[in-house]
Amino acid sequence: MSRPENDRTSPPLIDTSKPHPARMYDWFLGGKDNYPVDEAMGRQMLAVEPNVPVMAKINRAFMHRATRWLSAQGVRQFLDIGTGIPTEPNLHQVAQEAAPSTRVVYCDNDPIVLAHAEALLKGTPEGVIDYVQADARHVDTILERAGRTLDFSAPVALSMIALLHFVSDEDGAHELVRRLTDVLAPGSYMVISQITADFHPEEARQVDEMYRANTLTLAPRTRAEFGAFFEGLEIVEPGIVAAEAWHPELGEPVPGTGEIVTPGYVAVGRKP
Repeated sequence: MSRPENDRTSPPLIDTSKPHPARMYDWFLGGKDNYPVDEAMGRQMLAVEPNVPVMAKINRAFMHRATRWLSAQGVRQFLDIGTGIPTEPNLHQVAQEAAPSTRVVYCDNDPIVLAHAEALLKGTPEGVIDYVQADARHVDTILERAGRTLDFSAPVALSMIALLHFVSDEDGAHELVRRLTDVLAPGSYMVISQITADFHPEEARQVDEMYRANTLTLAPRTRAEFGAFFEGLEIVEPGIVAAEAWHPELGEPVPGTGEIVTPGYVAVGRKP
C-alpha cells in the first residue's frame, strides 16, 4: 500500500553537514545510505567502543524476536516509530511472515527513510503497510495519519527501537510515550530499547561529548528511568534486561557477540 496522495510532499533536503543517528546506525550495520560525516563520527565512536557494530546488530535482532513474540500473542497491528533506514528483514517482513494479514505503520523524520519509503511499503497482498513522515514528538500528526491504517480500538504493538535516547526528558520523552500509550486499547503492547550509562560510564561520557560536539541529543537512562516509561503497563517476562537476554530462544544469534553486554535496556510492556 502506498501513502495517501494528500500526504505526498517534496522530500526535505538532507543535511550532510552533521551526522545523523539513523545514518550512523546504517553505517554500523554495513549499509550504504550514509555520508562521510556519519562515517567520521562512527569511527570516533569505534575508537571508544569497538563493538558498536555488533551492538547495533544485537539491537536489531531484539526487534525481530520481539516482533515474532508479539505475533505469537495474536498482535496484528504495529506502529513503529523511529523506523530507521530499511534493513532486511524489516519489522513488517517479520510480522507478515508470521501473519500475512498484519497491518504496519512506519514513522520517521529522516529524509533518507522517506526516500526509501517504497521499499518499506512492499508487503503481503493480505496485509497493509503505510509510512508517516513525522517527528516522534508530533504525536497528534502520527496518531491521525496512523489511524487511517490502524484500528486503535483493537490491540496495537507500539515499537520504539533505539529512539527515546535521542529525546531528552526536557524535550518531552515521557509525555510522548504517555500520549501514545493513552490511546492504545487494552491488550496492546509497547516495545522499547534504550541506551544506558549504567554498565560503561566512562565510555558513555565520551560518546555523550561527541554527540554534544555535533549538536546532537543523547539521553542515556538508568534502569529506573527506563522503567518509568512503562508506568501503567505490565512488563512481560523476562522484564527489563539487556537486548541479548530477551527471549534468546526465539532465534537470530548475532555472530561475534561473545561476552559483549550491550550498554542498554530493552523491555516489552502490555496494557491491561
